[in-house]
Amino acid sequence: MKTFTNLVGAVLGLLFVAFSVMFFLDKMPAQPAPPKDSPVAMFMGAFGPTGYMAFVKTCELLGGLLVAIPKTRNLGLLFLGPVIINILAFHIFLTKGAGLLDPPLVASRSPR
Repeated sequence: MKTFTNLVGAVLGLLFVAFSVMFFLDKMPAQPAPPKDSPVAMFMGAFGPTGYMAFVKTCELLGGLLVAIPKTRNLGLLFLGPVIINILAFHIFLTKGAGLLDPPLVASRSPR
């Protein structure tokens, strides 16, 4: 059981590391622009120019690295917990549930 826990922790950590590194290297796939004056557009308009997204992605990177290491997993979850809650809150309250299941689908999709 300990091996399974370590494997799941490593996969979760590496997913957060991969997506944060993709952000810093500007390799994120382009998303369609949300409708102007929508709550999503206003929310992302505040995140982009302020540099707050870089702070969130830094927390993801640090948390992902710490979660991937079994001895520091609890500290890593301390960094990732608020990030995960904010991702859920964004999808529940701003997009009214749209895209809520996309991250698990992206993580489980096989390469072509």
